[in-house]
Amino acid sequence: MAELENSVETKQYIVAKLGCEQYGIDIAYVDNIVRMQKLTRVPKTQSYFLGVINLRGEIIPVMSMRRKLEMDKEEITNMTRIIIIKPEQNALLGLLVDEVREVVTLSDEDVEKVSYDNGKEDANFFVTGVGKYKDTLISIVNINEIISD
Repeated sequence: MAELENSVETKQYIVAKLGCEQYGIDIAYVDNIVRMQKLTRVPKTQSYFLGVINLRGEIIPVMSMRRKLEMDKEEITNMTRIIIIKPEQNALLGLLVDEVREVVTLSDEDVEKVSYDNGKEDANFFVTGVGKYKDTLISIVNINEIISD
């Protein structure tokens, strides 16, 4: 029997750009990535909910990651994508991002956990850590916090 090496836990992340910042979304939550399509507005929803799309007969709500993270309003370009995520036991949800870059594999050693003081703004809880990949930093998104509304 082969000896078990010291196995380092690794995870894969879809890297999405919002402005000049990069955010990593755990690939385990990602169902699909689609181009921008016509959104049907839904009245009286939170400002970060942009509307719903019809994806292969399924109605999927779409929210703006930029607005959720209290960034500037999005600008729709050819690079704009909707990342369809499927959190545990929840229905599908679309996250609008400026661009999807690549899939990266990060080990636990590559990710620096973020610690918070209780006095900090809530928006910070959307990020669980910062990953170091090549010469860039990637903020690791806490999907459950992002969608918890």
